[in-house]
Amino acid sequence: MEISDKLLCLFSADVTLKGDEYVVSVPRREIDTGSVEPGETYRVALISRETETESSDDQTEAAATTKSTNDSGGPTPVSSEPQPPVEGGEIRYVEVEDIGKQGDGIARVERGYVIIVPGAEIGERVKVEITEVKSNFAVGEIIDEEF
Repeated sequence: MEISDKLLCLFSADVTLKGDEYVVSVPRREIDTGSVEPGETYRVALISRETETESSDDQTEAAATTKSTNDSGGPTPVSSEPQPPVEGGEIRYVEVEDIGKQGDGIARVERGYVIIVPGAEIGERVKVEITEVKSNFAVGEIIDEEF
């Protein structure tokens, strides 16, 4: 499955029935971080989230994306090798999904890209600053343990 390089945010959400519509709620943290602006229109992708520990069909992954353009307003050229979806100094809100071999927290963002979070535990949601970026992983330092 191909995921756009212009992915703005990725989060888990329940699909709920409200009147004659089904609703996917955007977490407040996505608004607070500026990933999503109220009143704007976004494309949304729903991805089934069936894992070994969770097999509920109700669980979904929701991703808000926008059109891909470059500075001149034209389409962004597609590079042959995907670039990391984070940059050094960037602030991200992540959920730790696993613990690595050296005891560090592991979070995944766009396209399954790994952010290593030293000192974090499974299930923690933390605000991190990206301190190191490699082609296949980044390191994020915790700057806020609750969000």
